[in-house]
Amino acid sequence: MTVHPLSGPAPGYDDPYEAAGIRLLTGRRTGLDEHLARHGVLPLPWSGRGGGDERLISAVELSGLTGRGGAAFPTGRKMRAVADGKGFPVVVANGMESEPASRKDATLLDDAPHLVLDGAAVAAAAVGANTVHLCLARPRLLQAERMRRCVDERLRRGVDRINVRIQQLPHHYVSSEETALVRWLNGGDARPAATPPRPFEKGVRGQPTLVANVETLAHLALIARYGPDWFRRVGHPDAPGTALLTVTGAVRRPGVHEVPMGRSLGSVLETAGGATAPLSALLVGGFFGSWLPAGPALSVPFTRADLAQLGAGPGAGVVVALPKDACGLAETARILNHLAANSAQQCGPCRFGLPAVARDFTALAEGRPEKDLWARLRSRIELLPGRGACRHPDGASRLAATALSVFAADAHIHMTGHPCDAFHGSAVLNIPQAHVPGPDEWR
Repeated sequence: MTVHPLSGPAPGYDDPYEAAGIRLLTGRRTGLDEHLARHGVLPLPWSGRGGGDERLISAVELSGLTGRGGAAFPTGRKMRAVADGKGFPVVVANGMESEPASRKDATLLDDAPHLVLDGAAVAAAAVGANTVHLCLARPRLLQAERMRRCVDERLRRGVDRINVRIQQLPHHYVSSEETALVRWLNGGDARPAATPPRPFEKGVRGQPTLVANVETLAHLALIARYGPDWFRRVGHPDAPGTALLTVTGAVRRPGVHEVPMGRSLGSVLETAGGATAPLSALLVGGFFGSWLPAGPALSVPFTRADLAQLGAGPGAGVVVALPKDACGLAETARILNHLAANSAQQCGPCRFGLPAVARDFTALAEGRPEKDLWARLRSRIELLPGRGACRHPDGASRLAATALSVFAADAHIHMTGHPCDAFHGSAVLNIPQAHVPGPDEWR
């Protein structure tokens, strides 16, 4: 079946995946033949000389698609800015997934690699680029090799003509930030760069650059085939489509689940089989996310606007269910130590402020009530946001501040010198061992 961009028939609701609101994942690795049988060929206008395609950009704007990498910025608006920029555009596909609590991008690249590569071709055609840099974490050798084979097969069979270059970058927490990708591709370290200019203004080789998360690209591939109205059939009017969420903690089926946007957090947990124990809190967004009290949070829709009212956001698409027999302060202290060790070490807040907050929070979690600990910790947390060379201190301070609020009763017990009973329970989050990268590890 040949499906022309924006005019082909949308999948019927006899499709079991589409009927369940599932569009990206099938639960198994999909090869090129199965991918084409399900979605058809994706013919695109192609000049290779810049200029972009207004029809594609308008369709993405009408779809309401927002980035699925963390910032949730309107994708169509970013594409238009790149297409209208001065110079020859470049596309960067971000598959780094440096958030330790997330597995969504790795799952998508394993399950539907050709949907991601379709989306890369759509993005390139839309903005007028002829090169896509697919950025992957260097330690994931098998992932890079699989994607390289997919790219080669598509070229060999004439599926598309886009030049996709597999790039394997250092794997540190901040290395997946968009300016870090651009900086590395330009020959520098994989550390965030000062802005402005943003990559859409001046990115790879000084050209306007579209940086898009691989999940965002997969959605682009479907919008280009079936149109914006089809995309809006699922999800919330103000947050259409589906999202891949990594749901872990005290749930029966931890893992990556595709969920229509706008579902309540309680419904998200039910998608993962429901809670296995009484919950005290939810961590939403990942290590840069926010702790929310479980009771009130369960009814909150998973949209940027609704979460923002509670001081939270979708972030990297992570939801962690914390059981009451776990210590939220101890979990937070471990995260903060990881964030402090994995900063870019480019500014005072990361070199001095974040490690100091991590030390203070560790003292609180362990029940070591040092003199003026509470006041000092609150003061240091408030000083972090907006002062760093990038947003790394901002995310860490948000996590710490929400932990002090949600786990205030436990913090009071810890300040007496006796950690709460939950402190002695097993850890919920799988947090990598803290490691401070050396100067040569950023290249």
